[in-house]
Amino acid sequence: MSATASTAILSFAARQEARTHELEDIDGLVRLYRAKVYRYVAYSINDADLAESITQDCFVKAYANRASFRGDCSVSTWLMSIATNLVRDHVRTQKFKFWRNFRATAADVTDMSHQISSRASSPEIALIARERVQGVHAALATLSERQRSVFVMRFLEEMDLAEIAQATGMPVNTVKTHLHRAVTAIRAQLGPNASTLGGTR
Repeated sequence: MSATASTAILSFAARQEARTHELEDIDGLVRLYRAKVYRYVAYSINDADLAESITQDCFVKAYANRASFRGDCSVSTWLMSIATNLVRDHVRTQKFKFWRNFRATAADVTDMSHQISSRASSPEIALIARERVQGVHAALATLSERQRSVFVMRFLEEMDLAEIAQATGMPVNTVKTHLHRAVTAIRAQLGPNASTLGGTR
């Protein structure tokens, strides 16, 4: 085995050990990743109380199953995969109808507006950003569960396609398909305001 290959293996092992060690600190996990997981879940189900419950379940499940973590993805991506499965389980077992009665959630659209337009330099610009976010938020209601999941991961959480594929358990090409359909549907509804959305790569 070459020195380069040995170094690569040792480097991977070190990263895996660090990630596994990170899972041992439940308080640290919650402190680092709670906001990310909660935001994703809240935008997926549009129910603040339920999102809080699922977020808590996500960390409890992650900690309980930390020994099964192989270290072949980031802890963040692994947590998102757990959250995705919990959301799907809820839909499957409770027959919860996503977004049937669209209303404001605890995932404040103002927070999302900062994600989309973090350079707002005036109240007017900030207002425009919020209006665009509200449009995106409403448009999300028309998407399928998988389309909405990949859209939120890509544009709100800024995950790349490989990370989304790991989190959802879908092949990258399937992620691309769902993302393309989601972006197309939202652009069709937002019209000129869709300029805030990037590509699907």
